[in-house]
Amino acid sequence: MGPLDLVNLSPLMARTSGRAEIQIGLIDGPVALDHPDLAAQNIHQVPGKQPGACSAASSLACSHGTFVAGMLMAKRGSVAPAICPGCSLLVRPIFAETALANGDMPSAKPEELASAIVDTANAGAQVINLSAALAQPSASGDSELEEALNYAARRNVLVVVAAGNQGTVGSSILTRHPWSVPVASCDPQGRMMAESNLGSSIGRRGLLAPGGDITSLASGGKNRSFGGTSAAVPFVVGAMALVWSEFPASTSAQIKLAFTGAGNLRRKTIAPPLLDAWAAFEAMNSAGRKQ
Repeated sequence: MGPLDLVNLSPLMARTSGRAEIQIGLIDGPVALDHPDLAAQNIHQVPGKQPGACSAASSLACSHGTFVAGMLMAKRGSVAPAICPGCSLLVRPIFAETALANGDMPSAKPEELASAIVDTANAGAQVINLSAALAQPSASGDSELEEALNYAARRNVLVVVAAGNQGTVGSSILTRHPWSVPVASCDPQGRMMAESNLGSSIGRRGLLAPGGDITSLASGGKNRSFGGTSAAVPFVVGAMALVWSEFPASTSAQIKLAFTGAGNLRRKTIAPPLLDAWAAFEAMNSAGRKQ
């Protein structure tokens, strides 16, 4: 069973590729916009310190941003999951192409991330894909980030965040904020991956999605495989975008509820349930929100 089938995305993707008015914010690295499977897609740059398009194709920042963008926006039929290419992508990079050490989980200072969340919300995003870890935490930085997440909540912008790949039990300002949706990673059989972080906030309000050896796009017109919670987040974001495309008049709270469930605060486990994209669609449909 492939990752799309594991989380019941295939029937939803057969129904729709998404609507252009549903805008996804990508806070990550820059994107190889010249990739043949991305070149004609509806991708826009949000002004920030870093350019939206890659200038150093071999950089980790470019590789990571392009990978995530491909999962969401690649042309259908490409090697990438290509979950919601009919939607729009707002790219707001926070990773400099020359400033990252080797590794699979880029990180950002809380202050930089806070600014990016506000910028992306102001640009019109309805849901933000945040596949990044925090570096150099501080009391002042955490305070800025908390206020940025509060701002996203006030603007009704969903924020879906990676749980992290340290294999620990705990939380961060990102995963414990009541508005965020943390995403842990599972293997192709739906079993929790050992390196995925867990915790009470992740278990109560989060979701589990595929994070084992996912194939998507890379710079230079190539492809690459990658894993972890960074790769798991786009499955949730893409599913939300597709459901929102089917019910465009819905509020962010209604979309979030359809995915995480009315009883999520009663969850006692530190491990979240597996994403079920079709069940979320059915929940919205049964609530009579079809437009």
